[in-house]
Amino acid sequence: MGQHEERFHVEVGVGDQVVDVRAIGEVDVATVAAFRAALWAAPAGSVVRLDVSGVRVLSAAGVRALLAAHRRIRARGGELVLVGPDPVVSRVLRVTGLHRIIPVVDTRLDRGADGVARAGDRELVAC
Repeated sequence: MGQHEERFHVEVGVGDQVVDVRAIGEVDVATVAAFRAALWAAPAGSVVRLDVSGVRVLSAAGVRALLAAHRRIRARGGELVLVGPDPVVSRVLRVTGLHRIIPVVDTRLDRGADGVARAGDRELVAC
């Protein structure tokens, strides 16, 4: 189990109507459960901003999790937005067509001098 934690972790910050999620590492069959759980935990009606700038690998399991999260969040009155994909993740999004389904923006979440990601005045915490 320790090996999975080293390969992937997720940070979540919850505001009034916005949930900021930062995924870091490899999203594959071994780590997708933690990825999915973070996305599915968003309150109904929230905009979920998923910072994928730290994702090095996005496997087919990760693509399925993104699509399922997108559908679930929309069904609950919210929206999923992908933020800051690197070139490898961008290519996966284009090849699979997810970039046509889920909005993708290049802007990344701000990082403080201490290296902690922040969106507005909400600090992201590891979960």
